[in-house]
Amino acid sequence: MSAKVRIYQLAKDLGVNSKEVLAVLDTVGVEYKSHSSTLEEEVADTVRQLISQERGIAEAGAEAEGEAEVAKTAASTTVAEQPTTDAERPVTEPAKTASTLPRRAPVVTVMGHVDHGKTTLLDYIRQTRVADREAGGITQHIGAYQVETPHGAITFLDTPGHEAFTTIRQRGANATDIAIIVIAADDGVMPQTREAIAHARAANVPIIVAINKTDLPQANPDKVKQDLMRLELVPEEYGGDTITVEISAKDGRGVAELLEMVSLVAELEDYRADPEGEIRGVVIESFLDKRAGVLATVLVQEGTLNVTDYIVCGEAWARVRRLTDHAGKQLDSAGPSVPVQILGFSQQPGAGDTVVSAPDEQTAKGITGEKRATREEQERELIGKKNVTLADLFQKSNVKTINLILRADTQGSLEAIKGVLEREADSSDEVDLEIMLADVGSPTESDLLLASTAEATVLCFGVNAPGSVKKSAERQGVPLKSYRIIYNLIEDVQRMIRGQIEPEYEEHVLGHAEVRQVIRVPRSGNIAGSYITDGLVRRGAKARVFREGREVYKGSIAQLRRFKDDVREVTSGFECGINLQNYDNIQEGDVIEIYEMVEIAV
Repeated sequence: MSAKVRIYQLAKDLGVNSKEVLAVLDTVGVEYKSHSSTLEEEVADTVRQLISQERGIAEAGAEAEGEAEVAKTAASTTVAEQPTTDAERPVTEPAKTASTLPRRAPVVTVMGHVDHGKTTLLDYIRQTRVADREAGGITQHIGAYQVETPHGAITFLDTPGHEAFTTIRQRGANATDIAIIVIAADDGVMPQTREAIAHARAANVPIIVAINKTDLPQANPDKVKQDLMRLELVPEEYGGDTITVEISAKDGRGVAELLEMVSLVAELEDYRADPEGEIRGVVIESFLDKRAGVLATVLVQEGTLNVTDYIVCGEAWARVRRLTDHAGKQLDSAGPSVPVQILGFSQQPGAGDTVVSAPDEQTAKGITGEKRATREEQERELIGKKNVTLADLFQKSNVKTINLILRADTQGSLEAIKGVLEREADSSDEVDLEIMLADVGSPTESDLLLASTAEATVLCFGVNAPGSVKKSAERQGVPLKSYRIIYNLIEDVQRMIRGQIEPEYEEHVLGHAEVRQVIRVPRSGNIAGSYITDGLVRRGAKARVFREGREVYKGSIAQLRRFKDDVREVTSGFECGINLQNYDNIQEGDVIEIYEMVEIAV
């Protein structure tokens, strides 16, 4: 069996970009899936020869072209026309192309299922202990960090693994260059693992799989790789294109190799940006600090952001008053691939919004004002198009509404919770979830006023209500609940929805009785002297009477006797007396079917 060579390794050996290798493969008609595909040694030799020939032709051509240009210039320029001093010589700056721009650090998103060790991996890389501080051991919102490795700087985005944070994970994948999918070797591919892979594929970024927790005795990396194959991510060792690295985030085993793979892919993908170009970035997270004001974490993608710069983000603008890195160190500027926390926004920007530069405050305010006016006009048009019919009103009157007021610690958390609640509302035709207010920060007296008027429940995630607000909520009878774990909040809302839905029932037949004698009792009505043929008869249960196969009565059992005693139930093989509610036309030979309605569990 001939040796296999990976495309990105071949490109590295030849000292060229992987795109050049892919172009040669297209020329010779060799199929591949990505830069990490494997090639037969014979094909690799062909690529080496072709690239060497192209390189030789290009070098010879460039040399000849240079000589011709020098001769042409010398012939067309007289001594009198030539500048006599350096000051007289015009300074021309060549236009920048993508290949001449400086390299930038790759942006890596770490994704995967809850509790598979994503944050612990970053802890090891950064030598911090973030995971210990997360509520329930689960990351609750995105963190952005840049770390120095032996292979250069790498920017990491740590995204939550819980299913509620699909929105944040999607945003993380769209802002990244490379995705690391962390999978626990003792657990395998889980639902959020599949979601993470789907987001990375949608973002069209290279995927590296980190098989974590290999230090555990029950670890089974081979099972993980088999699971990956079912998702069309075939590991390299099985002849596929997916880079897999077995690691232990706990003791660091394999982490160095993982970072090497990230750097290798980044080098071959050749990520570059212009630090002198127009500022462009993306908001990773934003929140309101009681003392400082609005703070936003921004990943700079192009240009260099400086303190005192003016920027615009959606309907928010800022004069940058302070820049700090993930460790809290103040910076004067931040270039491409650097995540920074910005102080100075006029209002909270939306997570995922694009950041661009503005020349001055007046321009920045004008841009945001136009965006706000456009949004308000669109909202007015949308409201005007809503034609309410009598049928709509009737349908609405049959739908119950649960009013909610949401308060969260960050904008990202807020968006994630809203997304989950909207899906919960869509799952029921009988209940509407109305989010009357959703904002960042602790609940206020104003929230309680709104909740009291609208009979709403106030849900707080990651924030605590002040003591005065708690007392006021108790006094007004406003439900006020606080959560640190998001799925606890979701479960409570699901219970609220179930409490508003009319329960569904199904019949459960208890037994049958054959009427063998009709006993006429004054003032009590007719008693059916019956024999229980199967099951049981229970006082108060529902009953049907069948005569010659046709139903003649439907009601309930009012009285049940054994001889002269009132009893609760009688089982098969025994005789009893049955008195039916509001029915005296019982006849010998009738069959009484006894049943109950059982609520269907939601």
